[in-house]
Amino acid sequence: MSNPEDTGAPLTDAGTTSRPGSPRPRAASKPRSRKGAGRGRAAVQRGLSVAAILGFSIALITFVLDQATKLYTFYVYDLPVKEPVELTSFVNLIVVWNRGISYGLFQQSTDLGRWGLIVISILAAIGLSFWIRRTNAKLLAASLGLIVGGAVGNVIDRLWFGAVFDFIQIHFGSWSWYVFNVADAAIVAGVVGLLYDSFVLEGRRAK
Repeated sequence: MSNPEDTGAPLTDAGTTSRPGSPRPRAASKPRSRKGAGRGRAAVQRGLSVAAILGFSIALITFVLDQATKLYTFYVYDLPVKEPVELTSFVNLIVVWNRGISYGLFQQSTDLGRWGLIVISILAAIGLSFWIRRTNAKLLAASLGLIVGGAVGNVIDRLWFGAVFDFIQIHFGSWSWYVFNVADAAIVAGVVGLLYDSFVLEGRRAK
């Protein structure tokens, strides 16, 4: 066997002969940057959670249902002309213009009071929307969605009519409950769900 030193062939770092025309050894590949994966994870984190999607969907459905029932009852069914309408022995349809908050509380008789309620309702809806965006609890998000959808629905009434259009009356004999609408019912259901989540489910999640 001939000695590589005698042939004059150059030696590689590993001590082997490099022949003319032979492919050069590939350099060791560098580890791939993790920036791309990090960006992907960040994009997923920036997206809406399942709970947030549920909450915003319920808010939208509540708003649409509230406005649809009001527009139909007022403009199509023409309740102001036909009232009172007895649906059942304990449910009537009547027209009540509410210048306060839900169920007739805190009545406002001036434009300043009306615009004050509008601003407060809008700010509350924005704040609760941020809460929906950040939570992963489905019941909490759904409850907040009910409140947001109802609040926005009543804000539209105040902007369009100057007061909230209430038309559902529940009564038993001579006793009558507050006249309300779909938005009011959604807000009450949302508050109940919010209280249940805060006092019952929150403690379970903490364990």
